[in-house]
Amino acid sequence: MKNITLKIDDETYRKARIRAAHEGTSVSMLVRGFLVSLASGTEAETQQRIVAALQEIYAEADARATPRNEPLRPLTREEIYAERLR
Repeated sequence: MKNITLKIDDETYRKARIRAAHEGTSVSMLVRGFLVSLASGTEAETQQRIVAALQEIYAEADARATPRNEPLRPLTREEIYAERLR
């Protein structure tokens, strides 16, 4: 078995750890599973898995969204940078 080293940003790693914890596994096992499925599938199967994963993410986002009776307006400069000023 081979070892590999990956460099990812802190936020991506944090989210991966949370996802792994929810699935009762480790980040290493998530990456291994992804690579195994990638290597064993055809390009069409890989694309289907990606589309299915994106649909799941969008469905979750839609479920969390609150309906609005007014159109969205662009954020002001102050709103964009408000979090940085905290």
